[in-house]
Amino acid sequence: MTETVLRPAAEQQYAAELAALAAADDRPRPPRWRMSPRAVVTYVLGGALPDGTVITPKYVGDRRLVEVAVGTLVTDRALLLVGVPGTAKSWLSEHLAAAVSGNSTLVVQGTAGTGEDQVRYGWNYARLIAEGPSEAALVPSPVMTAMRTGAVARVEELTRMPAEVQDSFITVLSEKVLPVPELGIQVQAVPGFTVIATANDRDRGVNQMSSALARRFNTVVLPPPASEDAEVEIVLARASQLGRALELPAEPPALEEVRRVVRIFRELRDGSTVDGRTQLKKPGGSLSTAEAISVVTGGMALAGHFGDGRITADELASGLLGAVVKDRVSDAAAWQEYLEAVVKERPDWRDLYRACRDLVG
Repeated sequence: MTETVLRPAAEQQYAAELAALAAADDRPRPPRWRMSPRAVVTYVLGGALPDGTVITPKYVGDRRLVEVAVGTLVTDRALLLVGVPGTAKSWLSEHLAAAVSGNSTLVVQGTAGTGEDQVRYGWNYARLIAEGPSEAALVPSPVMTAMRTGAVARVEELTRMPAEVQDSFITVLSEKVLPVPELGIQVQAVPGFTVIATANDRDRGVNQMSSALARRFNTVVLPPPASEDAEVEIVLARASQLGRALELPAEPPALEEVRRVVRIFRELRDGSTVDGRTQLKKPGGSLSTAEAISVVTGGMALAGHFGDGRITADELASGLLGAVVKDRVSDAAAWQEYLEAVVKERPDWRDLYRACRDLVG
């Protein structure tokens, strides 16, 4: 019996859809790709197969943008997904890797402490001391493994890495080789190898990419959801999915409650109400779609374990407060203003106003 995991990789969670797409796919496939580029786009955006199999959407956004991203992976250019927090960069990266090579787990996580060994290779020091440098003592990085197997390597938060570590990718991306001078060899990439990196718009200037490295990427900017309806669709789908995965004893979130959360986030992000009549202070946080999903999922947990299983304003209020008020002075003032100027004045939001006021009080 397969042990249940909290968060399966995309290729495990959607194995049936991937298999159905591959079986029905009669278009040309690039070397070592599990399916054609057109089928990859269908997997990401959703659709229906001739046999009636329904492919669920993994990303809600512009089709052309996804086509450009997939088209980049067919070429010798690496793909860089850029956007503000919560625009599904990592989510899209994972699903692209799962569809293209059937393995989304070859990941390098970029941080200030990421070293070159996590990009290139490391050593089994016990064997290194006992036997000296040898291929048996070599510990390949996810990038090296992807080069050897013709798979997709994912690099999360590229611009959070120190500049000298970022530049370790230049030879890999331009020459498609990874030198191992200690052994006097080079690991050469086989067809199918590529890199998908993500970067946060708000990290610009932290560890800015060199122009040499930037030229090796084709950059695709992922915008926030274009409309309130699109964002509601994303939050509703992901919160319902997480509720099932976590086995929360609560009803799926009601559409009107999700819409209230999304509208609050969008108005505070934009600094004005949806009708443009009231200008608002903007909190310092990103108020991303991912945070909206967390607010709704948290509300489901409260409703399921401490309520009657149905999300109401009382379950949403604490999540909203925690998402909006990151700074106890400036953000608290912005939230207070929003409650009094907007939430209080909407007759059908009076329950939410009372719940939020009770928390603030």
